[in-house]
Formats: sequence, C-alpha cells, structure tokens
Amino acid sequence: MQTQNRLLDDLARVATGALGAFTGMRDEVETRMKEQFERVLGRMNLVTREEYDAVKALAAKARSAQEALEKRVAALEAKLGGSRGKAPAASKSPTSSGRAAASRRSQRSRSGSKSR
Repeated sequence: MQTQNRLLDDLARVATGALGAFTGMRDEVETRMKEQFERVLGRMNLVTREEYDAVKALAAKARSAQEALEKRVAALEAKLGGSRGKAPAASKSPTSSGRAAASRRSQRSRSGSKSR
C-alpha cells in the first residue's frame, strides 16, 4: 500500500512541476509575442488616435469653410448674373461649381487676350 501512495505522490509532484513549467512557457510566449507585435506596429508608422481626431476635426472645419465660401460665390454669381441679364449657373455638386467658375475664368482670360 505504501508504494502505491508513494507512486501517486511522485506522479502528483511531476504533474505539478509540469504544470508550473507550462505556465512559465505560456507567460514567456505571451511576452515574446507582445514584444514582436509592438516591434511590427512600431515599424508601421501609424498615427495615434489623438492625431487622427485632430486631423479629422481640421478636415471638418475646412469642409464647412469651403461650403460657406461656395454659398458666397453662388450668391455673388447670382447677383452679378442678374445685373448683366444672365441666369446664374446651377451646380449639381460642390465640386462642379468650382470647375464651372474655373472654366469661366479661363474663358474670360482667353477672350480678353484675343481682343488685345
């Protein structure tokens, strides 16, 4: 009987030691993988959340300023077009009004250079 208890005690000690070794290995693997991920992410040159939010807010501010300027330009074009007897050009999208204005400016500059 004594030998069976001794055998079971030895097996229990071996199992406990193996479990401790596996836990240590798991901790070591986790640490190494975390270090590797940090290295890879560090090389990717990613921006922080704060930088991203700052640029996003700046872009939103620029967009609202652009829309306000587009409204002012449309109002001025309508006023200018009304005094000359022309109908104001209606734009389908915000970028098309910018293209139309650039086109009109280039046409004016070409017609002005031809008449000289």
